[in-house]
Amino acid sequence: MAKKTGSATVQARPDGYGLKKTLKRNIGFFFILPWLVGFLIFRLYPFISSLIYSFTDFQLFDGVTKVGFMNYEEIFTSKKIMKAFGVTFKYAFITVPLKLIISLFIAYILNFKIKGVNLFRTAYYIPSILGGSVAIAVLWKAVFRDDGLLNTVLAFVGVKGPQWLSDPSYALFIICLLRVWQFGSAMVIFLAALKGVPLDLYEAAAIDGAGKVRRFFSITLPLITPVVFYNMVTQLCQAFQEFNGPYIITQGGPRNSTTLISLLIYNSAFRTYEMGMASAMAWLMFIVLTVFTAIAFISQKYWVYYSDDEGR
Repeated sequence: MAKKTGSATVQARPDGYGLKKTLKRNIGFFFILPWLVGFLIFRLYPFISSLIYSFTDFQLFDGVTKVGFMNYEEIFTSKKIMKAFGVTFKYAFITVPLKLIISLFIAYILNFKIKGVNLFRTAYYIPSILGGSVAIAVLWKAVFRDDGLLNTVLAFVGVKGPQWLSDPSYALFIICLLRVWQFGSAMVIFLAALKGVPLDLYEAAAIDGAGKVRRFFSITLPLITPVVFYNMVTQLCQAFQEFNGPYIITQGGPRNSTTLISLLIYNSAFRTYEMGMASAMAWLMFIVLTVFTAIAFISQKYWVYYSDDEGR
């Protein structure tokens, strides 16, 4: 319906026009609303509440009876907790370098044009799909236990196998081996990075007489250092949060040699119901991991090569 105002004609807007325009303008908000609600309820609220609980002696069934720094004082004076942090550091600094080296080595080999390369790529990636499952951890335990598959095979050829999971000297290494075996995801990322290295650089280096080893360390490795950095940070975060292996295979034993801090947090929260202590340990682990990540980001300017200098 139109209204005349002097010589001009103004088109009257129908009822609800403003509401429809507002909804159309904010339609994107409604699409992200489910994620936003989930983030607030299942991420942000637990994050903040765990920080508050870390300064209390919150028991799951008894509630809060004291407030203070007693949880953090106990953490730094408890030999068991300090040992768990030490085992976690040892686990991370064993698994992360080994996983990066092996995944890069396999990716470098699979980057060549060889017969059946797609089959090999699939086969090497399968452990990353299966490795995080409980079934694989149970299988790993069946292979390495004292009367397991590995010792049975060794006994068949006349060799007495060690107690892989009962000896503190071997137990942590077996847990690390499970994580290193799951190198497929890092391998795929390295393989994509290797595909992006210009072939003309290899040709120029070959003309200058550089061998394969020299070309790898002078051309390939510098150009994929951003991907090395990315894999290093992500694998470090995963290593500090490892839980399935120690929990299912060794339950933290023998003599707490495989008790990672994540397992200790679980025991405090769901076995002794000390939610305050569990929150304090979780926050301390978060701070430690943040520090290591910050160090990695600061150090990247000394060894990570960005062709466009955007990361400097």
